[in-house]
Amino acid sequence: DVQLVESGGGSVQVGGSLRLSCVASGDTIGRYCMGWFRQIPDKEREGVAAFYSGSNTTYYVDHVKGRFTISRGSAENTVWLQMSSLKSEDTAMYYCALVVGSCGDRSLQERSWFDYWGRGTQVTVS
Repeated sequence: DVQLVESGGGSVQVGGSLRLSCVASGDTIGRYCMGWFRQIPDKEREGVAAFYSGSNTTYYVDHVKGRFTISRGSAENTVWLQMSSLKSEDTAMYYCALVVGSCGDRSLQERSWFDYWGRGTQVTVS
């Protein structure tokens, strides 16, 4: 089994920045794809960005391109989501998700692609 723990959420002003972190632990993971999703009440959870560790390939949805950067963290099995130029509409609960194996653009449209999920970290932009 794999456990995911997110951190780094908080409150920030419009135009500000935050860096979210997701750490995976548990079973040996090897190459993996880690994605960030977000959700606001009464809305579907939507994909934001994904990172494939095998090739360091990154994927983003259009409305965060140029503002969000997903990357490998400094610790093993850690992925960061650097969020800049934050907007009020970025306010949401952010979840990281992981699948052992690869991913692609379409993975951000398919929550079922991912096998493991964290509990989320709240980001509030005002």
